[in-house]
Amino acid sequence: MRKFFKTKTITAVLLMLTPLAPCASFAELVVIANRDLPISSLTQEEIYRIYLGKTKFLSNGVKVIPVDQQSGSPSRDKFYSDVIKKSDTEIKSYWSRVIFTGQGYPPIQESDDKAVRDLVAKNPNCMGYVDKSVVDGSVKIVYTAP
Repeated sequence: MRKFFKTKTITAVLLMLTPLAPCASFAELVVIANRDLPISSLTQEEIYRIYLGKTKFLSNGVKVIPVDQQSGSPSRDKFYSDVIKKSDTEIKSYWSRVIFTGQGYPPIQESDDKAVRDLVAKNPNCMGYVDKSVVDGSVKIVYTAP
């Protein structure tokens, strides 16, 4: 009888932890740029300013186009919490204000990591964030999230 309860307790604990499994398997988030974009790295502050539409140009004067992911994607959640330091609700509220006041528009959105990588690879002024596992020779890493 005692073994039965012990097994049930272990099973219950494992079932409670199952929703956390996708977070644990997330590798490493990186910001990527087109190989022709004349930068080798970006700071967290530069990325913050680009993704919040506060600047459209790099320090060397080159225009940059940020690529976002759809709300709810694991990469987007990690990017905004770890790099931008804002929740999804805060980001939505921020862009609602910016759009309403006519001060700008949010970054273009792609569906997932591979779609972001492919768009960045094809457009010389683009940058985006992805799980490091999808990075290949078509793009370059300019920032690694903490």
